[in-house]
Amino acid sequence: MLRFPRLTTLVLIVLFATLLSAAAAMASPGAQTAPGLGSAASFAVLGGQTVTNTGPTTIFGDLGVSPGSAITGFPPGSVTGGATHAADAVALQAQSDVTTAYNALTSEPCTGTNVALSGATLTPGVYCYTSSAQLTGALTLDAQGNAAAVFIFKTVSELTTASNSSVSVINGGTACNVFWQVGSSATVGTTTQFVGNILALTSITLNTGATIVPGRALARNGEVTMDSNNITILGCPGAPAAPTATPAAPTATSAVPRLPGTGGAPLESGGFSWTLVLVASVMGSLGAVVLGLSALGLSAQVHSRRQ
Repeated sequence: MLRFPRLTTLVLIVLFATLLSAAAAMASPGAQTAPGLGSAASFAVLGGQTVTNTGPTTIFGDLGVSPGSAITGFPPGSVTGGATHAADAVALQAQSDVTTAYNALTSEPCTGTNVALSGATLTPGVYCYTSSAQLTGALTLDAQGNAAAVFIFKTVSELTTASNSSVSVINGGTACNVFWQVGSSATVGTTTQFVGNILALTSITLNTGATIVPGRALARNGEVTMDSNNITILGCPGAPAAPTATPAAPTATSAVPRLPGTGGAPLESGGFSWTLVLVASVMGSLGAVVLGLSALGLSAQVHSRRQ
């Protein structure tokens, strides 16, 4: 029988334990992988046929549509930190990369099925829904101290949220690693505070005041409809740099009223301010005359005494 020195045996035990830990980590629910978005990573909003907007929607990142070409509602909507791409090569490639990411999400094995979202606190995993998924309250995603934690939600049909719903990521995670693969269309309810990347096979509707901060609205075949929303990819991979704050303008100082003809600012109407300035000017002139006459009188007295 083979015998090993004690030190060798200890090393073998440690090595075996390390391999077991690595295998357990690979099999753990947190082993899901965030799909790469390719060139679509720079887009905050991407539609398949049309993109329409009502109200002062703000988008930080690229805005695009392909293979359709219609983008309406900008202004009053605005795009910062990115460009608008309507049926150009950039939008076409982005749609291709969205399809690749969508298919990658399809292959992720489920760690939970038809798990309730409303009022829940969920850990990293892949949550699958055999039909639609609804959120009617607050959903908390607990990253458990892992900055690379990934949350994936996959629905066969619709994803909908009720008004005033919310999704938040806590304990060191990032909303940039939250993915919603929607088998048909997604509707984000009025004033819902949403996070993560929505990859919908058909369309995405953001009702009045809904936000995706941070995250993306990426519709493969249909339209993206917005109404006074805020969508930003700031802080996520592929996002442009944060805008530089504009220095505050110097505080304007009040101009001292001057007499007409001196080049000063016009004096206020109403008479009172003008009267004060005029009186002060006259009094100053009289004072100068009095001082001058006094000086002349004093000089005359000294001269007469010397004689």
